[in-house]
Amino acid sequence: MQEVYRLVRQVAPSNASVLLLGETGTGKELIAKAIHQLSPRGSGPFVRVNCGALHENLLESELFGHVRGAFTGALENRTGRFEAAHTGTVFLDEINSTTPKLQVKLLRVLQEHEFERVGDTQTIRVDTRVIAASNRDLVEQIEAGHFREDLYYRLNVVTIYLPALRERREDIPELVGHFLKLYNQQNRRHVPHVERRAMELLSAYDWPGNVRELQNYIERAVVLAPGDELTCDLLPDAVLGRQRPRMGRRRNADLETLAAELVELGLASAGPTEDNLYAKVVNRVERELIFQVMAACDNVQIKAAARLGINRNTLHKKLEEYQLGETGMKDEG
Repeated sequence: MQEVYRLVRQVAPSNASVLLLGETGTGKELIAKAIHQLSPRGSGPFVRVNCGALHENLLESELFGHVRGAFTGALENRTGRFEAAHTGTVFLDEINSTTPKLQVKLLRVLQEHEFERVGDTQTIRVDTRVIAASNRDLVEQIEAGHFREDLYYRLNVVTIYLPALRERREDIPELVGHFLKLYNQQNRRHVPHVERRAMELLSAYDWPGNVRELQNYIERAVVLAPGDELTCDLLPDAVLGRQRPRMGRRRNADLETLAAELVELGLASAGPTEDNLYAKVVNRVERELIFQVMAACDNVQIKAAARLGINRNTLHKKLEEYQLGETGMKDEG
């Protein structure tokens, strides 16, 4: 991570395109924001687009904008993300999800700094820096015919690889301490200590969801801790080395019984005088449901919204509300 920080400091003052590579949850957006904030463009806009969350036609309109009547539903002119990021930075998350047709237009923006809105012939010039991210090997995507080689080389001026959390286990205790402090403050709790065995288990776990997964587990532990210590019984089965039940598999207790137990646990942890119990219990269940469904849908919001049975805009707002939407989830490592 020190090498990552060194590269961030070196590349930030330039206008060079940056390619961030790493697994989901490794903090690619945080690094993109750091590069932007440390750059001469830091006072300008930072605009994030998740290329994996929208259909090709919608993504083209999202990136470049459209004019009234360009397609069904285009009732007025719309400014695209590249235009909105003028004098600033546009962060193209999950760039590997774009189609070859759209990649041609992205290549033109990178080379010529110009484009046309969908349905328009007027050329728009922009001064926008591009930072892209991928959780897949783009060289393999090129070999498979899914990604343009010329676009790859245009993006790959400076590459920063973000290591998975399992590759930097020595950082886990400090991350745990950071998230304990954060969620104690946010939830008005006092859980400053971590049981030694619990820290050993956290350090030994492989963290397939990386820092985001750790963050989620620490928040849950803080909310549910009955005392001032994060103990082993507050850790999920995955960290404890137990096999997690697959989604949909029947458990010994039915859903109604589990819900009753969860409410009892929530009330017990809240104490007899605390209020705002709805947020403390129901909102936590909703957050966990969204987190797990997003993970099952590869973090693609449009898929997760369909699975949840809610509007995608509603899901997007929930992700922001629960601080899940701005840490690498595909929507908007």
